[in-house]
Amino acid sequence: MTDSITLTIDGNPVQAAPGTTILKAAASVGIEIPTICYHDYCTSNALCRLCVVEVEGARTLVPSCVAKISEGMQVSTHTERVKRARRTILEMLATTVDLSEAPDIQAYMREYGARDERFPEAEQRISPVLDDNPMYIRDYSKCVLCWRCVQVCAEDAQYTYAINFTGRGFETQIGTFFEKPLPETTCVFCGQCVAVCPTNALKPKRQWLLEQGRSPDEIMSLTRSERRRRMRREAAAEQPATGGKS
Repeated sequence: MTDSITLTIDGNPVQAAPGTTILKAAASVGIEIPTICYHDYCTSNALCRLCVVEVEGARTLVPSCVAKISEGMQVSTHTERVKRARRTILEMLATTVDLSEAPDIQAYMREYGARDERFPEAEQRISPVLDDNPMYIRDYSKCVLCWRCVQVCAEDAQYTYAINFTGRGFETQIGTFFEKPLPETTCVFCGQCVAVCPTNALKPKRQWLLEQGRSPDEIMSLTRSERRRRMRREAAAEQPATGGKS
């Protein structure tokens, strides 16, 4: 088996190990390909398609986060076709999702000249803020369904499986099984889902309360009260059931 593969990316000769993705091979020579759903510590699933590139001989654009390199492959990362595809993806996201707290995606929109008014009749994805625990809030109006939070909650990190996709089509969003509040699931509040979220759909509770104008003293009181209630519920659940007279 060969130790390295030679290919061309944007006219530059590149050598990389077999099994390397186009995204990683490009990064090795300083060529940046935009991504949303990709994360270095998450399994790649090619969901957002922002990382598509043009490969000579391929009929369709190729998602570089999952496509492996091959000998003699010729890749173009910024052709007009590629830029048009990325711009359209960004415009569709901007017309359906609140990207106000997604700085990386906003930067991509500026780079590719994406217009958030491109599809004026598009239906906005609006969800109520879920505030059911003392650690963080969930605002799925900002969720781009990148799957990062699901990945780290499952095999990529925590093996907790507290959240997953729910619904179908336009109604798809991240949720818990049977729509249970997080304290009633297997969630251990490790915070890894919050750390990988690219849009602030998941946000630390204290940060969110500060943004709501609450004082630090109010925040401490609120979060402590929630923790006490949670501890009482857990203690009650662990009590053995009492039967009738023996």
